[in-house]
Amino acid sequence: MSSILIASVPAHGHVTPLLAVAQHFAKRGDDVRFLTGARFADRVTATGASHLALPAEADYDESLLDSFPERAALKGMKSTAFDVEHVFARPAKAQYEALAEALKAQPADAVLAEPVFLGAAFLLAHRRPDRPAVVMCGVLPLCIDSRDTAPFGLGLPPARFLNRPRNTMLAAVTRRILRQPYRTIDDLHRQVHGVAMRGTFTNWGRRADAIVQFSVPSFEYPLSDAPPELHFAGPLSATGSHAALPDWWSDVDGTRPVIHVTQGTVANIDYRQAIAPTLHALADDDVLVVVTTGGRPLDTLPPLPVNARAATYLPCDELLPRTAVYVTNGGFGGVQYALRYGVPIVATGGKEDKPEVGARVAWSGAGRRIKNERPSPRALRREIMAVLTQPRYREASRRIAADMAAAPGLDGLTAVVDRLTSVGSERRT
Repeated sequence: MSSILIASVPAHGHVTPLLAVAQHFAKRGDDVRFLTGARFADRVTATGASHLALPAEADYDESLLDSFPERAALKGMKSTAFDVEHVFARPAKAQYEALAEALKAQPADAVLAEPVFLGAAFLLAHRRPDRPAVVMCGVLPLCIDSRDTAPFGLGLPPARFLNRPRNTMLAAVTRRILRQPYRTIDDLHRQVHGVAMRGTFTNWGRRADAIVQFSVPSFEYPLSDAPPELHFAGPLSATGSHAALPDWWSDVDGTRPVIHVTQGTVANIDYRQAIAPTLHALADDDVLVVVTTGGRPLDTLPPLPVNARAATYLPCDELLPRTAVYVTNGGFGGVQYALRYGVPIVATGGKEDKPEVGARVAWSGAGRRIKNERPSPRALRREIMAVLTQPRYREASRRIAADMAAAPGLDGLTAVVDRLTSVGSERRT
């Protein structure tokens, strides 16, 4: 039996896939603890793991962003720099101290952390065997620096010509934009270890003992300088809702193409990102628009045209096999879930990791991307109809679905963890 410590920032899209990981290891008999926000305690304990609460200075919910009204006007790397500073960098020391306290109370064989939990990056300042194995769990698009890709957050796929010179130039510009959040990270790291943190915020995975990406190579850019301990497991989380079928479900009868539009469970306040323009764009078309609000009350939606149906949640395993096009504002988990069923995608713009998700949707051929965070109905209809009528998008998404079906899944993650923990055990003896 191994002792596994899982760590995540208190955000739904980061916690949810790791709940499947916690349940898997707990079910096989490992001792599993999950360090995250207090509001996830019940969901954690339901997996069989023990919940450890983050300290108050590292615990928050989505309302944190409401306290920064100036963020709404930021775009591109300026938006990324703001989030790195205020959401990810400042809690890093408290995250690390919570990890250290948990490890002191009960040593662990492995720490599994998602990419923006910087406390795990701070833990890597200790050498093995003085620390457990650290595995970065890729619940976001692959988040490491590479000569073959533009800096994370720009949402730029590899260029056909002069790709590496372009990336070198963009990296230099990005370092200047991120100077302040990187200074904050280094200052906090010095308070703990006496030295600045090695590498960058987006590159600590290269120092981890392994990276297990919760996707497949066909959805990620090829890297000639990929670390040797980069592994692709495929989507690990059954993120689909198990909600009951609504009384209008018989309308999903295959007589009309189903266009499913959602903004997930977090960025679903401003319906202008995807839901409202989709409803407007397709109101006169012979399709069935199916909306899920991610838990928000249905009366918050704009008026539904006659060809639209709505629910707070729907069982994705029932809906996605019947879906012709998936319209999203770019949540990574939802996109991966749609691709498991070979559903082509239209992704609108957004903040956080959403530009990177949208860029990969377009690059992989699985769909089309609109860079505007609030697209016009006309632009959105054009992209939806292209994906609906051109077979190449569904063909590409089905190829990715086949790769996902062949991926090792939780067994792949388990093999990595078991190999690393046996090495750690040998070094400790």
